[in-house]
Amino acid sequence: MESVADYMIRPLYPEEIHLLRDFLYEAIFIPEGVEPPSRDVVDLPELRLYVEDFGKKKDDCCLVVEQDGKVVGAVWTRIMKDYGHVDENTPSLSISLYKAYRNRGMGSRLMKEMLNLLENKGYHHVSLSVQKANYAVRMYLKLGFEIIKETGEEFVMRKHLF
Repeated sequence: MESVADYMIRPLYPEEIHLLRDFLYEAIFIPEGVEPPSRDVVDLPELRLYVEDFGKKKDDCCLVVEQDGKVVGAVWTRIMKDYGHVDENTPSLSISLYKAYRNRGMGSRLMKEMLNLLENKGYHHVSLSVQKANYAVRMYLKLGFEIIKETGEEFVMRKHLF
């Protein structure tokens, strides 16, 4: 358990797995002025794979940030054929915080803790997909992620862990 300032980073408890559905929705980048999609968008097959049966695969890993007894953010990884898929040995990463808790350094700290955890578990890389317009691109670059593929709207990024 890592305690910093007034929040704590810790593993996701099994009874909290249902929270990942909310954090998956929060991870959807919605540009300024665009109407947010319905919350059930996370039930689409291409999104559901991020959270369905989470914790049952050996590569599933999740850390959360808790403040005042409430989970307010999560970072999770699993090896899957998602938007950020690189290969069968590289976990794909997802991260989100509730809007009220963003831009406080919690996300960066959460990412650093996950990167350390993945390195300690013996992974060589981690990947993610991010919309080019998402302000989080800057955080990923600062953390050492490199752009390895580019589409019209997205970057696929990878970080070497060791």
